[in-house]
Amino acid sequence: MPGEAARPVIVAGVDGSDDSKEALRWAARQARLTGAEVHAVSAWQVPLTIWVVPSYTETDYHRDAAETLDKAVLDALGPDPGVPVITRLIQNRPAAALTGEAEHAELLVVGGHGRGELPGMHLGSVASYCVHHAPCPVTVVCHARR
Repeated sequence: MPGEAARPVIVAGVDGSDDSKEALRWAARQARLTGAEVHAVSAWQVPLTIWVVPSYTETDYHRDAAETLDKAVLDALGPDPGVPVITRLIQNRPAAALTGEAEHAELLVVGGHGRGELPGMHLGSVASYCVHHAPCPVTVVCHARR
């Protein structure tokens, strides 16, 4: 409708890890409180090894990333998240994709560790990059480990 203000945007990084699902749940709760919509963002890249062992195509990597994103959103929020959720799949490095998507966001929410977690690191490399380079406030959420 003309003249209607756009909803605030909360960008949530999603890679299928427990921390990213917890970040997505946190983002959805915050969106409910603030009237925002959630943009669930996942990044993917074709590894350089595709040229060495071309058993997988670019289409295969895209499909896998899309399936991971869709499954993570469903696992974290269920079929009715209670807030508008827009999924975005971007071919880029995760840190660059998230900070780029956060250009016009009110908040960026990321998990503390993703699938590439290195033992002993206190903060994952993507989360660390986002904290230092995002154009908006960043919330880092860690999944409770038992």
